[in-house]
Amino acid sequence: MSCSVAVCNSPVFSPSSSLFCNKSSILSSPQETISLTLSHLKPTASSPSSSPSAAASPKSPFRLRFQKPPTGFAPAPLVLGSDSVSTGQSPSALKRKRPTKLDIPIGTAGFSSPASEESREVEREGDGYSIYCKRGRREAMEDRFSATTSLQGDRKHAMFGVYDGHGGVKAAEFAAKNLDKNVLVEVAGERDECEIANAVKRGYLATDAAFLDGEDVKGGSCCVTAMVRDGNLFVSNAGDCRAVMSVGGVAEALSSDHRPSRDDERERIETTGGYVDTFNGVWRIQGSLAVSRGIGDAHLKKWVIAEPETKMLRIDEEHEFLILASDGLWDKVSNQEAVDIARPFCVGTEVKPLLLACKKLVNLSASRGSSDDVSVMLIPLRQFI
Repeated sequence: MSCSVAVCNSPVFSPSSSLFCNKSSILSSPQETISLTLSHLKPTASSPSSSPSAAASPKSPFRLRFQKPPTGFAPAPLVLGSDSVSTGQSPSALKRKRPTKLDIPIGTAGFSSPASEESREVEREGDGYSIYCKRGRREAMEDRFSATTSLQGDRKHAMFGVYDGHGGVKAAEFAAKNLDKNVLVEVAGERDECEIANAVKRGYLATDAAFLDGEDVKGGSCCVTAMVRDGNLFVSNAGDCRAVMSVGGVAEALSSDHRPSRDDERERIETTGGYVDTFNGVWRIQGSLAVSRGIGDAHLKKWVIAEPETKMLRIDEEHEFLILASDGLWDKVSNQEAVDIARPFCVGTEVKPLLLACKKLVNLSASRGSSDDVSVMLIPLRQFI
């Protein structure tokens, strides 16, 4: 099919040109002329282009000429927008069927609001300690803490803990309610340093076994605990919660993070048949978990053990305060920086609320882009001398 468009009013071509506007040549041609109405021009009844003579008039702005189709051939209707060329067929035959609507799922960004402010932030100024927890970008806070002071009526006997849950809050909640009790039961009557460390280990393992024996066991939890007894400090951890002490203003880590990136941890995992790989700079066990010790994690229990590492020291005047915190703080704030920020609130003649120091550290981590839950506990140590 051939098609040509004649623009008779164009300033480039003369209206008298026989090439485009010779009426006699058009009428004597064996071709048939059909007029096309453009829907966006919206011609009115009084418009010259809507009259029958406009189809053959050289003054019409657009003219289409088609060769006559073979006998018995019916051309398909031409449809432009919502209007169509008249072909003598019913209007229903001229409209194309609307294609089926596609339902494209739209992803949502953002998080549901907490039921109350308490589920988003937790703060407490207790007897000899302060704690502040702030939820990150999860739907629920997965950090927990515990504090047991004045054990057996002795103000110099206490135990504290911070627990960072993953894969749900159940393991952290279970540890916060049971770990200190289990440890204290095992430690009762022990005096030797090595025996106390073994007793703490038994308390951790008993807590892990009890959790795994429960119903609907999900997720796991990292733990760091500090027990003060007879002027001695026992710090234990399983996972990447950390304990940092200020010694005359100098930060001293009392725990070492349990992560698959540690050479000894990776060797232990691989020796027992597991594997460790890295993705985007994060080392993971079986391509899944980024910590190598903790409470729970039943599906990885062969490699993610609950056995803690314990360090003991005698508290003296240089030991100013202890920071227990989840990895939400330590991923963004260094040990020394945390000590420098907290020290003015813990040392000096001017009394300042310890809670303000906890909040300052948590908010600093959040301002640096932490999306994790952050929990910080401050414990002045000279009260136990």
